[in-house]
Amino acid sequence: MSSNALKSGLQAGNKNGSTSLLKKKLRKFLNNKLALFGLVVVIIMTLGCVIGAIAGVDFKTPDIKNLKSAPSSLHIFGTDTIGRDLFSRVIYGGCFSIFIGVFCSVMSSIIGTVLGAISGYFGGKIDKFIIRISEIFQAFPQLVLVMMIVAIVGERGLKNLLVIFVITGWMTTYRMVRNEFLSVKGETYVKVSEAFGMSKSRIMFGQILPNVMSPIIVSTTTNVAFFILQEAALSFIGLGVADSTPTWGNILNAAKSVSVVTNQWWIWVFPGLAITLFVLAINFLGDGLRDVLDAKQQ
Repeated sequence: MSSNALKSGLQAGNKNGSTSLLKKKLRKFLNNKLALFGLVVVIIMTLGCVIGAIAGVDFKTPDIKNLKSAPSSLHIFGTDTIGRDLFSRVIYGGCFSIFIGVFCSVMSSIIGTVLGAISGYFGGKIDKFIIRISEIFQAFPQLVLVMMIVAIVGERGLKNLLVIFVITGWMTTYRMVRNEFLSVKGETYVKVSEAFGMSKSRIMFGQILPNVMSPIIVSTTTNVAFFILQEAALSFIGLGVADSTPTWGNILNAAKSVSVVTNQWWIWVFPGLAITLFVLAINFLGDGLRDVLDAKQQ
């Protein structure tokens, strides 16, 4: 058999093996009913919010004749304390809440991954310096730390909230990636890459990182739910985005009043259900991805 034929056979075998593994993982994910349910709910809710925002749902104009109106054919989710259609506000606010969750999760994962890769690969003083910084952030409960920074910044706004969440949200990913790099950097393929004179950045991000991407993907997915809950908590106590920007947390802010909680249940039930359903779906999806991607679960 010629060398070309042997090479072609090996490539075909690797391709068939990769395809078979992908099909196996896909089949395992599809058999996980909760994960599939989570994926469907996330897609439907995200598309619904985006399409509603593009269509221009009116979430600002109050209906003076129907202040605090219960759900009806005219307003299917009812109206809020100043007569604004609650269904439109939940739809439009979902765009902001989901965007906050996704953006902050992705950006904090990028920062945590880069710092974790540097810390885990180089070790020594660099590792000690970065890990001390993470320990300073983790010395405070994250919600308290975010509240402190919001109070220091003073101005409520979407941009400030995004920056604060990203700055305070990278530690979990950092520690996970650091631990993965510490365990992998002694592998043979890393030593071979170093022996061939490959640059350290290429070894870290071209050789090691692809082998530790699975837990990063899972962590990024589940962190979306975490940041949505963080935003809702801060907006509920009046430290989130400005009141002019509808988010699920801002809509819930009206439920601080006892009269609203007891007499206008729809004002807090529907945004609360939106948060609960989306966060639950994200967690189901993250668990399903962990089962499929994490080699330790195989």
